[in-house]
Amino acid sequence: MELTLLGTGAPAGLPRPDCPCAACASAAGPHARAATALLVDGSLLLDLMPGVAFAAARAGHSLGGVRQVLLSHPHDGPAVEVPAGLPQPGRVPDGRELALLTGHRVRAVALDSPGTGYAVTGPDGQRLLYLPPGAAPAGLEEPAEPYAMVLLDVVGRPDALARLRAVGAVGPTTDVVAVHLDHDVPPGTEARRRLAAAGARAVPDGTTLEVGAYEDVPDLPRRTLVLGGARSGKSLEAERRLETLPEVLYVATGGSRNGDTEWAARVSAHQERRPGSWRTVETCDLVPLLKGDGPPLLVDCLSLWLTDAMDSVGAWDDAEWADGGERALRERVRELTDAVRATRRTVVAVSNEVGSGIVPATASGRRYRDELGRLNAAFAQECEQVLLVVAGQALMLKG
Repeated sequence: MELTLLGTGAPAGLPRPDCPCAACASAAGPHARAATALLVDGSLLLDLMPGVAFAAARAGHSLGGVRQVLLSHPHDGPAVEVPAGLPQPGRVPDGRELALLTGHRVRAVALDSPGTGYAVTGPDGQRLLYLPPGAAPAGLEEPAEPYAMVLLDVVGRPDALARLRAVGAVGPTTDVVAVHLDHDVPPGTEARRRLAAAGARAVPDGTTLEVGAYEDVPDLPRRTLVLGGARSGKSLEAERRLETLPEVLYVATGGSRNGDTEWAARVSAHQERRPGSWRTVETCDLVPLLKGDGPPLLVDCLSLWLTDAMDSVGAWDDAEWADGGERALRERVRELTDAVRATRRTVVAVSNEVGSGIVPATASGRRYRDELGRLNAAFAQECEQVLLVVAGQALMLKG
């Protein structure tokens, strides 16, 4: 089954008309995208877009062989213009299947928002799933047979990809292609980086893909360290790296700090943006978690783990530090990094990068700064990927 993406952008396209934002300003040339529309084997058209006939001609195709046009957007979605010669567009009711004379079978997939998703099986038996913008499948049955290709709003609805992975509809060999791309993510390098972290990719408008052909999309690194200063966006970056996975254990090392309203507000903000399928545990005992089996771990953060470790060895007192405290802390850090090296779980850890600021005025402050620098370096040594987040922008240091 052959698929041509006549457009890959949001309904308004990219750049959006009259939008002055930085993402739209940089969405020129190969980064410009028309509204998403898919041509399957030259005979089935999923969604319409302005200038669809010209888009097909630019991609080297004609719409003369199209026998069925199906719409996925909600009934109150963008207005569509039907070019002369195309069949009148329609919509398959949820749960029903449409058999085409070309040998394609199209089943309508129920969604958790208005609109219709389509599962298409080609004459060769290959299967693809196409979802409209802002939508995720509803009522998935487990286990599901994996699709060869899935096209969906990866950036806007990462949880849709997580749901599909949870039931097996997206497997290790599924080609996940991001469509409905909008100005939420700057085009180019940043968009590719975000999608690669989700095990997905984007292609330019006019690209023709063979459904079922193997595509080498980078796997999620098993161990990742995300560094950054206060309010840099490091926690959000760490969460994004796991948001398309069906189950995650969020390890909060800071505790609840009863009575601290500011801390409670920060914790609440983090909780609200996490997917509902994630579980949370509050602990600094990381080694048993790393040694055990289970879902991916998001550890936030190592700097608070270090505070707890230094408390436990009396590191703030010079006499205790000299009388075994330093050796005890080194052993705690070694146990942690050894566990990271040996773990079979996916781990994303967050830590503060504190070595570039003002020198702390106290000996204990300087000690904490130095030990955190050593911890970050030792932890990073065991990770396949290390990122530094500055002003919300992630810079790849390793991997």
